[in-house]
Amino acid sequence: MHQSSGRWRLGLGLSLLTVFLWGILPIALAVTLQVLDVYTIIWFRFLVSFALLAVFLGVRGKLPNSQQLRSSSGKLLAIATLFLAFNYFLFMRGLALTSPANAQVLIQLAPLLLSLGSLVIFQERYTLRQWIGVSILISGYIVFFHEQLTNLITAQGTYILGSGLIFLGAVAWAIYALSQKQLLQSLSSANIMLIIYGGCALLFTPFAKPETIFSLNSFYLIILLFCALNTLVAYGAFAESLEHWEASRVSAVLTSVPIVTLSSVALVSSFLPDLIPTESLTLIGIFGAFLVVTGSIAIALGKTD
Repeated sequence: MHQSSGRWRLGLGLSLLTVFLWGILPIALAVTLQVLDVYTIIWFRFLVSFALLAVFLGVRGKLPNSQQLRSSSGKLLAIATLFLAFNYFLFMRGLALTSPANAQVLIQLAPLLLSLGSLVIFQERYTLRQWIGVSILISGYIVFFHEQLTNLITAQGTYILGSGLIFLGAVAWAIYALSQKQLLQSLSSANIMLIIYGGCALLFTPFAKPETIFSLNSFYLIILLFCALNTLVAYGAFAESLEHWEASRVSAVLTSVPIVTLSSVALVSSFLPDLIPTESLTLIGIFGAFLVVTGSIAIALGKTD
C-alpha cells in the first residue's frame, strides 16, 4: 500500500488550494451550461488539461517512459480513468438539474467515502480527537444544510433526479481517488493525471461538439477556459496532496468545499443577480458552517496514534 511522504504542511496547503478551486468551480460550470452541452464542456476541460500538462512535463523532461508505464497497474489506471469520467458526467448532469449549492451538498459524500475507504484499504487510523471531529463535522452538515436537505426531500421531478446523479458521481469519485492514491507507488501524480486526462478526453470525443465552442462570445469563452484551467490545477494539487498526506485527512479538508461555494454564490449573485440565483444563509446556517470547519480542522490536524 502507498505511504505518504509525511510532509503534512505541503499536503494541507495543496488541499486548501483544491478546496478553493473546487468551491468556485460549480458557479463557472453553471454558467457554461447555459450555452454548451455537458459532453462538450467535459471534453474541452480534459483536452486542455491534457495538452497543457503534456507540454509542461515535456519541457521539464518528465513525461512517463515505457518502463514506468509497464511497472504501473494498467487495471488501476483504467479504473481511475473510467470512474473520474463517470464523476464528471454525473456531476455535470446533476448540476444542470439542480443548483450549485445543492450539488456541493451532495458531492460531499465523495470525500467522506474516500476517508472511509482509506481507513479500510490503506489502514489509516483516526484518534479519539479525530472521531470527535467527525461527529462535529456531521453535526455541522445537518445544521448547515437543513434548508437544502428539506428542499431535497420535498422536491419533485428533475431536482430529485439531479440529486441522485450527483450521489452516484460522489461514489464514482471516491473509487477514482482511492485508485489514484495506490497508483502513486509506481507513477508521479503529474504522470497519473496526464494519462487520466488523455483517456477521459478520448472517451468523450465521440459525443463532443467542438464547433459550438467557436460560436461563444468572449465572456463565455473565458469562463470555459477557466473551467479547463481549474481542472488542471485543482486535480494536480489534489493528486500531489495524496503524495504527502494521508487520504483520510485530505478528504477531511475537502469537506469545507461547500462553504466556499455558498460564499462565492452569495458574492457573485449580489453583483450579477441575473447570472447566478441567490442562496439564502441564516444565522443557524452560519453556525453550521462554523461546526463544519471546526470538525474538518480537528480531523485534518489531529495527531496519529
